[in-house]
Amino acid sequence: MSTATEDTMPTHESGPTTEIVRLVDVGKAYGNVTALREVNLSVRQGEVTCVLGDNGAGKSTLIKIMSGLHDYDAGQMYVNGELSHFSSPREALGAGIATVYQDLALAPLMSVWRNFFLGNEIRRGPLRLLDNKRMEQVTGEELTRMGISIPDLDRPVASLSGGQRQCIAIARAIHFGAKVIILDEPTAALGVKQSGVVLKYIVRARDAGLGVVFITHNPHHAYLVGNHFVVLKLGRIALDEEREDLTLDQLTAEMAGGDELAELSHEIRQMDAAADR
Repeated sequence: MSTATEDTMPTHESGPTTEIVRLVDVGKAYGNVTALREVNLSVRQGEVTCVLGDNGAGKSTLIKIMSGLHDYDAGQMYVNGELSHFSSPREALGAGIATVYQDLALAPLMSVWRNFFLGNEIRRGPLRLLDNKRMEQVTGEELTRMGISIPDLDRPVASLSGGQRQCIAIARAIHFGAKVIILDEPTAALGVKQSGVVLKYIVRARDAGLGVVFITHNPHHAYLVGNHFVVLKLGRIALDEEREDLTLDQLTAEMAGGDELAELSHEIRQMDAAADR
């Protein structure tokens, strides 16, 4: 991560929470296509920031910038008060930003504890042998701390529910030092019950003092756990509100298209009236 000391800004306090990441007028273009334009976003300790938007709204580009996959072209991104550019996801993780993607980066046929330490194995002795017993022990302790109950940690991950797999990925990110967790559509492929499991662990991560960025299409899921809501449309911010200033109906209407939906409804009524004549 490269930083510029002359462009540092003081850490922002908002009541009991501290700003960890701040995007200021961030933009990103791919050739002639502008994916993001003048995006402002704050991620604060102990809060869930929900980013909503339809396909093509810019959510994926936002994730890639914050997670270190792509750099931004315009604006600034501050991490812990320092102007930051990431050249890789490893740099982002080193700064405390972890991303849990929909595919979870889990190996289905490997055990729970092997997946938990995948790429970060504990080794012992002069021959640097894998310390399997220690890794299994730590995995059990960390999952228990998050309230996740998996009695048999030797089970392959493929045998777990989608909600359980999401929770393992979240607990793993926290264990390896994440201060901010970006969750990419974690409930998109889950039913109501398993979505509820994941939402509960999002709250647990928030209450553990992490900043959570919850990327979703679902305003109902977002409103259950969110503290701050941002709606992206065609790469721009269409809505930016705190929970106390927003109702679920307003959020749903914004996601559904708001004025565009009303205009479409009017046009359809006109077509129906013309067909009846």
